[in-house]
Amino acid sequence: MNISIIGLGLMGGSLALSLKKIYPNWTIKGYDHNKNHISKAIELNLVDKIAENWDEVKLSDIIILAIPVEAIIKSLQNLKDISKTTTIIDLGSTKEKIVKNTPKEIRKNLVAAHPMTGTENTGPTAAFDSLYDDKVVVLCDLEDSGDLQKKLAIQIFTKLNMNIFYMNSSSHDSHAAYISHLPHALSFSLANAVLNQEDPKSILAMSGAGFASMTRIAKSSPVMWSDIFKQNKSNLLKSIYSFNHELNIMQKMIEEDKWDELEKWMKKANLLHNII
Repeated sequence: MNISIIGLGLMGGSLALSLKKIYPNWTIKGYDHNKNHISKAIELNLVDKIAENWDEVKLSDIIILAIPVEAIIKSLQNLKDISKTTTIIDLGSTKEKIVKNTPKEIRKNLVAAHPMTGTENTGPTAAFDSLYDDKVVVLCDLEDSGDLQKKLAIQIFTKLNMNIFYMNSSSHDSHAAYISHLPHALSFSLANAVLNQEDPKSILAMSGAGFASMTRIAKSSPVMWSDIFKQNKSNLLKSIYSFNHELNIMQKMIEEDKWDELEKWMKKANLLHNII
């Protein structure tokens, strides 16, 4: 099997390492517009070789799109003339716009997937071979993918030891806004709230594990996350409105010294971890 991974950062590089262990007889090529990523991926032995151009990529049995979501949509336009037996798997954090903007000629080729994994680090040096292990992957609108492509994608994610969930792309984006996109928005906001104070260094000198946990993902790629926020704008705004509503409730209770009510409100929040 010949596979090309487009994007050799955390997601693509980690997938390459995992697939090399699971399928040692597969040829894994990498493709990236960033020359530093290419040289580093070769140095770290993430891939077997580098694809020189899109024509070479198109000859692959499997094409993985591990790039920002806007770039996924653009890349799909380059793949209109691939073989009907080729499988494309996109790893984007949004799904509905990607699916809707997939050229009709290759819709059956595409399996729209979102592995719910990642770290705040970026680039080939951030890659590690257990990133996908025991994590959730959501496969969307699978009824519009070809039988061959569905079977192959499910086989790969199963071999990666991932927990597979099936969902339509609209529901995925609505849910992802709360459990992935909103947390990133809040982390960026908290980081900027501190940086905008008169003496942020003195504030940060006092920081502990709680602050570190809340701001860890503020290190994430602004390019990648601005694309995600753009594609999932309406759902993200709904989640922000919902969060602001709760924040305003808390603010009012504190302003009015309603400490018993505040305690009940926080106890309700404790129940979340009975579900997780």
